[in-house]
Amino acid sequence: MMCSYINCKLDYFSMVRFAFLFILLFMFNMGCSGQQNHDCLNDEIDSLINDLDITGLDIAVVKCDTVIYNQSFGYKNLNLKEKYNRDDICWIGSISKTFVATAIMQLVDADKLNLEDDAQKYLKFPLRNPSYPDIPITIRMLLTHKSSINDYGSWYSYDFINPNKNPDYNHYYLDFEPGAGYKYCNYNYNILGAVIEGATGCRFDDYIENNITGPIGMYGSFNCNRLDSTKFVTVYHYNEDDSEFEKSKVPYKSYKKYLVDDYSLGDTTGFLYPAAGMKTSAYELSKYMMMHMHNGRYKDRQILSPESEKEMRKINPGTVNYGLSFREYRGLISDEVLSGQTGGGTLGEKTAMIFHPEGKYGFVIITNGSRSRYIDGYEDIHKRLIPILYKYLLSDESK
Repeated sequence: MMCSYINCKLDYFSMVRFAFLFILLFMFNMGCSGQQNHDCLNDEIDSLINDLDITGLDIAVVKCDTVIYNQSFGYKNLNLKEKYNRDDICWIGSISKTFVATAIMQLVDADKLNLEDDAQKYLKFPLRNPSYPDIPITIRMLLTHKSSINDYGSWYSYDFINPNKNPDYNHYYLDFEPGAGYKYCNYNYNILGAVIEGATGCRFDDYIENNITGPIGMYGSFNCNRLDSTKFVTVYHYNEDDSEFEKSKVPYKSYKKYLVDDYSLGDTTGFLYPAAGMKTSAYELSKYMMMHMHNGRYKDRQILSPESEKEMRKINPGTVNYGLSFREYRGLISDEVLSGQTGGGTLGEKTAMIFHPEGKYGFVIITNGSRSRYIDGYEDIHKRLIPILYKYLLSDESK
């Protein structure tokens, strides 16, 4: 009996040891698989960087309320060969428009304005298409690029479109009735920056920081003077004629005279460039994206009502796939419909903030220079990179 008991005991401990070794082996294999996934992902990103001559790249990928991937590649400054770090900040282009629309919808939530309001009610100058003087240009028209205003003039001043200061102000209007046509126009969102100031009596940059970026703990601003200039990422425009990158000077101008010494509500707002002037990093922007992914809520703070957040994503009739600053993105990931906004233009930056509201995942991509081109409705860097990130970080085969 004693020998039988000892043998049973030995068999028991052998089984425990075997199970323990099996678990260790399983965890080791899982670790190897995860590392292999990570290596393959980086290999594909490196290949894309080489293919498109990307100068610098900053990426954040989000699942639910967690940043599951945050990496930077390349250079923040080509001439100095300074490495692009994850806490460096870059001009993000038209993604900035979503901050303007978020602010407008917060004011709608607070009953301080209405989307159907005549925008000139909040401005210091008349806002009328001279061919249709009796038709109001509403806040909704500005948000959806149906105002009949064009980008003919410089973005920083409202004097160009002010009939009291410019007798040729009619050049800044198109020949269709306000509300009847669609024409993408950055100037619409610069005007909305002044609308926000008129409705609140608060500087545009202060409003954004006090009501959006501040409450979610996001580091970023439309005002360069409020940021650490050592973190600024140089933006490069690719010149196809000589196949060289040229440094863009506009993104980080301080405009100290207008933004610090002599700021005037509703007059000098344009120097903040509400249409494209937010500066931040991919990681910080991912906090803002998570707020929109979660129906206007970030952690324990409700920044925007769920109804207003959904209204921002609803595509408006008569536009080219445009909501209130957000667009829909189809075909990037199988049959999924994603939402968000991209940025990029003559300055050289190519940026994206694209997410799946129901799936609760999203991507933030910031590049400070590349040979990326606009193909089939997308910058080819976004069209190629987002499926790669999804494959290795979010799909079933990545698990």
